[in-house]
Amino acid sequence: MARPSKGHAPEGGDFRILLRFLPWLWPAGRTDLKARVVVSILLVLLGKAIVLAVPFFYKEVVDRMAAGEGGAAAGVDIIIGLVAAYATMRLLGTLVDNVRNGIFERVGQEAARRLASRLFRHIHALSLRFHLERRTGSLGRLVERGTKSVDSMLYFILFNIAPTAVELVGIAIIFTLQFGLGLTAATMTMVVAYIWFTRVVTDWRNAIRRDMNAVDQQAAQRAVDSLLNYETVKYFGAEERESARYDSAVERYSHAAVKNETSLAWLNAGQAVITNVMMAGAMAYTVWGWSAGRFTPGDVVLVNSLLMQLYRPLNMLGWVYRSIKQGLIDMEEMFALLDTPVEIEDAAGARDLHVGAGHVRFEAVRFGYGPDREILKGIDLDIPAGTSLAVVGPSGAGKSTLARLLYRFYEPQGGRITIDGVDIAEVTQASLRAAIGIVPQDAVLFNDTIGYNIGYGREDATQPEVEAAAKGAAIDAFIAALPEGYDTKVGERGLKLSGGEKQRVAIARTLLKDPPILILDEATSALDSATEQDIQATLEDVMRARTTIMIAHRLSTVVHADQIVVLDDGQVAERGTHEELLALGGRYADLWARQARERALEKAAE
Repeated sequence: MARPSKGHAPEGGDFRILLRFLPWLWPAGRTDLKARVVVSILLVLLGKAIVLAVPFFYKEVVDRMAAGEGGAAAGVDIIIGLVAAYATMRLLGTLVDNVRNGIFERVGQEAARRLASRLFRHIHALSLRFHLERRTGSLGRLVERGTKSVDSMLYFILFNIAPTAVELVGIAIIFTLQFGLGLTAATMTMVVAYIWFTRVVTDWRNAIRRDMNAVDQQAAQRAVDSLLNYETVKYFGAEERESARYDSAVERYSHAAVKNETSLAWLNAGQAVITNVMMAGAMAYTVWGWSAGRFTPGDVVLVNSLLMQLYRPLNMLGWVYRSIKQGLIDMEEMFALLDTPVEIEDAAGARDLHVGAGHVRFEAVRFGYGPDREILKGIDLDIPAGTSLAVVGPSGAGKSTLARLLYRFYEPQGGRITIDGVDIAEVTQASLRAAIGIVPQDAVLFNDTIGYNIGYGREDATQPEVEAAAKGAAIDAFIAALPEGYDTKVGERGLKLSGGEKQRVAIARTLLKDPPILILDEATSALDSATEQDIQATLEDVMRARTTIMIAHRLSTVVHADQIVVLDDGQVAERGTHEELLALGGRYADLWARQARERALEKAAE
């Protein structure tokens, strides 16, 4: 299975990433956004035309002042008008840039929004296998960095790199027409040298910054780890040892920070040498031309102003280059995530599942999480409509895998699963999952209200229906006693509620969904005995008139099941009712006896 890449964008792949990204700026069916792009590009060109025109007003002011002898002879009114035009053009250039930013902002935000929405939807479509192999935190950071890089990349490429290139071309044309090819060639040579030097030093600095960040993270981790283990440090009198370790880490960081700042000084100094050599050479050439009668005093100002304007964005080149490289890396990882194939997809022409009776069958089902890890080895299960099947056995026998296969989180490698005789691989996943409800062992809740978490069972549920579900799960009295009732926040993953309260919310959520097929995946194994008995009674009410699969560790919770299956090593070892399996005297009977002894010891300890 393809996975999002890690590390840096491959050499030569930058252009490919940009080609893939740029179409998001020209969305089909969005004439308004396309118009904004066109207007923004025109404003970029207008802004650069204004910027290139400004020095000519400055030149004209100097030439007129140099030509006159002061007062009216110098045409002071005209000169003042030129100064006013110079200031107006500078202001107009700033206004054009800001208007351009305002017009284009919606384009960038819409592109980022569409990418983020598509990425989020794709992540939810990826298989459970993918999510089990990924760290949620790193996945969240990947999405965040990738979508944020969209806006920054747009700004750098369209409003920094591209305008600078336009300005450079304009200056080349002006220099060629005004001063000859020699000055143009010298300017281009120095710009190329500037860019080359900046790239080389920035790549060097990036390596230094990575080392500095790694050392900084290590120092922070040592400090946090030491403080979290404050009592252990005290127990062993290791204060000096911890201080020495922390000081060592901080010392390494200080050396790395000094190296980083020194590299920045080298970058700034090198850039300054290149720009000032070019500036001095160009102005000296113009002064020489003035002495020979070829140029005017204003030409010196013109050359100086044009080069100053050109060097202003070039001075940011190191930061821009570093930001673009990082943005390309983030975007490559984001697109690689978008390219991750969806493992479980609806078959062509898949129809919706319409559950009638709710008869579930597993027919010779084989499944493994990998080629060398086969979990189910030809399982046959028959759960008639409205009956209950309990699946028990040791850890790793494949009990929870049955629920994941029924939900189509994975596809079996052999055999098939049917509901009312219809292969679940031939129906849409949405309709299949709509027909199944589950109460898991660990009921994870959203960090929202109790009412929201219960109502999550059905999107269009009304408040009376939510309250009826809470009553069915026997949690309505608890909610009524809360000061904020159904608006009570449950905290991260529902941690403000006890285990029993969380389970009842999960039961209420499933009741609200009202599915014809129910899965209880060790729904009470994490609870104490008293709470388990209360919730077990509620679950028995929920199970009535539903086809139910119970996955259990505690056998006391499944004694009333219509049939019990004992899984061992991916196969059905025993099958029957509770009484039949006890009479058989096999694995189930041994497990029952062992748990009975454990329950007796627990009661004696109480």
